[in-house]
Amino acid sequence: MRIDGIVLRELHLPLVRPFETSFGVTRNRRILLAEIRSEGLVGWGECTAGERPHFSGESTDTAWQVIVNELGPMLASATVEHGGDCPKIFSLVRGNPMAKAALENAIWDLEAQREGVSLSQLIGGVRDRIPCGVSLGIQKSIPELMDIIERELASGYQRIKLKCKLGWDVEVFEKVRTQWPDIMLSCDANSAYKLKDADHLVNFDAFDLLMVEQPLWYDDFYYHSMLQKRMNTPICLDESIRNRRDALAAIEMESCKIINIKLGRVGGFSEAIAVHNAAQERGISVWCGGMLESGVGRAHNIALSTLENFRLPGDVSASARYWSEDIIEPEVTVTPEGEILISDAPGRGYEVRTDLIDQLTVRKEEIRAFELVGQR
Repeated sequence: MRIDGIVLRELHLPLVRPFETSFGVTRNRRILLAEIRSEGLVGWGECTAGERPHFSGESTDTAWQVIVNELGPMLASATVEHGGDCPKIFSLVRGNPMAKAALENAIWDLEAQREGVSLSQLIGGVRDRIPCGVSLGIQKSIPELMDIIERELASGYQRIKLKCKLGWDVEVFEKVRTQWPDIMLSCDANSAYKLKDADHLVNFDAFDLLMVEQPLWYDDFYYHSMLQKRMNTPICLDESIRNRRDALAAIEMESCKIINIKLGRVGGFSEAIAVHNAAQERGISVWCGGMLESGVGRAHNIALSTLENFRLPGDVSASARYWSEDIIEPEVTVTPEGEILISDAPGRGYEVRTDLIDQLTVRKEEIRAFELVGQR
């Protein structure tokens, strides 16, 4: 696979409504897109780093710098046959998984197009549809949250996930469970609690939650293991799982019963598949988390979610929940049964709206393979 060019773009996309977590409120997304051209084909990847280094150590600006100065030149001057070659190509650069994922996932897209198969088929997906849930941010009031839940349930979503923190948890769960005693309900703390809050967290067991996601420190296994021994509610680890080794350690320590796999967090499809396989072999269910992606990242999440062990509804919801206009066509939609149907078109399955991307681009940089000859 000859790399003819890599183009990195920054787009600014306003969210349909603000999204609040324990980190703060997001109203606009700075989206980084990687376009890779190869022998007449174009692959697309998205960097899911946040505007600031709060979810992880990466941010929009650090990812841009690393891709332009390190990862892009490495890839452009390499011989690439498969998406799975990328981790070795990038091995000299430590960390920066979200920056790496933007490029690697574009290569997987190219490979699927070259082979004439869907991205789902290329990675070994087994589903022709995937179940969907929604992630609901912290609201101004409980009545406002209740209205949103009612609307999302009416749209067919199979699981409701509530962002939570101290002061926005037990009372909220109690109100929701009273109104909807039988829905699939989970919560996500994004590391908002400490071990001293264990007695408080044990109260979550009263609400029949599918899981409590990442309640403690973002880089922890040990204290989550201690907490899981006290709770009946399954703990799901998100930020703590950076790769297959982390997944194996967490499972061995009984730190969690469920794992959230995010493509950006683990560095792309190669590592995401490895985490999936490790969990499946040990009887641990996984699901696909979201990072307020545009349609490009959303298309990749959809493909990942077709793997066999993605047994729980993920955060891969409709484009219209986040964007007034997405950068792909058709936009991602959810059936009345709360499912996304999988495209069998070669590659990512959705056309990229290059005209809209050009309108939204605020920063652009191109790396060409021939400019790199002899530099490394």
